[in-house]
Amino acid sequence: MRTLFLKPIILFIFLVSMVACKQALFTGAERDLIHNGGEEAPFDVLTILNDEDVEKLRNVSEDIPLQFDDTTLQLLLKKLSITLKAANGVGIAAPQVGINKNIFLFIRLDLPDEPVITVINPKIVRHPIETVCFEGDGCLSIPGFSGNSVRYPWVEVEYYTENGEPVRERLEGYSRQDTFSAVIFQHEYDHLQGVLFTDKRCDAPDSDGEKDDFDNHFDSDCEDDDF
Repeated sequence: MRTLFLKPIILFIFLVSMVACKQALFTGAERDLIHNGGEEAPFDVLTILNDEDVEKLRNVSEDIPLQFDDTTLQLLLKKLSITLKAANGVGIAAPQVGINKNIFLFIRLDLPDEPVITVINPKIVRHPIETVCFEGDGCLSIPGFSGNSVRYPWVEVEYYTENGEPVRERLEGYSRQDTFSAVIFQHEYDHLQGVLFTDKRCDAPDSDGEKDDFDNHFDSDCEDDDF
């Protein structure tokens, strides 16, 4: 009798724990932020002009459980896309809107029609030893400023799409005269590590050897693409 009585209790506890696991993709605060403002409203992008924003931008993000049918996850992806389009950028990472999860979107400039690609739980699995100094890096979180950054000319990456499809591919390109999809991926991946492009500044080969004045140089007329 005692065993029969305990079985439904154990089953109930198991089902509750399963439900709790499915709700663990985001914290309560993150869920509120994602649902705030309706489905069509863009997020406010965090910037270095605000001390609280800087603290969030410097946090290291974490992977999410692979529950791609989660409605809050799909809403986050939709609103990230809306925000990216509204900001006229080429990439945006979840930490830039206050969600410290390993998620970002980026535009594949090397593909026909330049599609927006969703990247979930990414990894850079291979890269060359040599680096390049990419000119004119910019960021939605650092408005009005551009500079040069150290990047790999190509990277081999792994990630999941919004549908749960695993992807492994090699991304190339580090020139504004050709394509720089590899640079965009690296830039957004850095956001997940709490790293900004200004942490990787470098001198272009034809520069006078003086680094850009990050503290004082905020040019509102800057036309470089922002990530």
